[in-house]
Amino acid sequence: MAPILSIDRVTKYFAGLTALNEVSFDLQPGGITGLIGPNGAGKTTLLSILAGSIQPTSGTVVFQDRNLTGAKSFARAQAGIVRTHQVPRPFRALSVLENVEVGVRFGRRQGSAGHPRDARRILEWVGITHLADAPSVTLSVGDQKRLELARALATRPSLLLCDEVCSGLTEPETASVLRLLRKIQEAGTTILYVEHNLKAIMSVSHHVIVMNYGQKLAEGSPEAVQSDPAVIAAYIGRTACA
Repeated sequence: MAPILSIDRVTKYFAGLTALNEVSFDLQPGGITGLIGPNGAGKTTLLSILAGSIQPTSGTVVFQDRNLTGAKSFARAQAGIVRTHQVPRPFRALSVLENVEVGVRFGRRQGSAGHPRDARRILEWVGITHLADAPSVTLSVGDQKRLELARALATRPSLLLCDEVCSGLTEPETASVLRLLRKIQEAGTTILYVEHNLKAIMSVSHHVIVMNYGQKLAEGSPEAVQSDPAVIAAYIGRTACA
């Protein structure tokens, strides 16, 4: 099966500092891939490059056989790559429903067949229909995370980039969001998921990529990664209680 996403030797410098150093990997369609590593490993920089909000210094990004290396974020969204943010970024002057309607209107005309395409149905899908008319700024942290996912789903992505959607949530809220991620994946969207909560990310990921100091350290099944001595030394050993 051809990969949905291939990145080849992606490198990023900031003022002479190396944030990413020749990172390469493929994502297979239809699964959840976890992206883990210590703070400063380059995970958020990589997600920003994949979403098109920043450009790599060198390397290529190929999505569904299209070279999107220099494409801006709106072009990535139109192609089917959409990102959620660790800190939700709703349109503060709009209601919950209006936030999702923006995604419906400006997203792709076609998308994953299993996803609803009407704003109210999307809110129902993620469990916040009762908040449709509420100002987006009044939502709890957990509901803001759900709204962030709803806004992303409204664009009908083929690849969803999730940046710590469980950070700041209680254990029951985390379990609920993880169920939602599985539901999104089962409906046909491929997910690349960044998370510091190892228990959470290992429970939903089919494949895991580990980064350290801007480089890919290891990749494989959750079981293989958790038993890799290099990964234990660089990351898991320090965050086993996360």
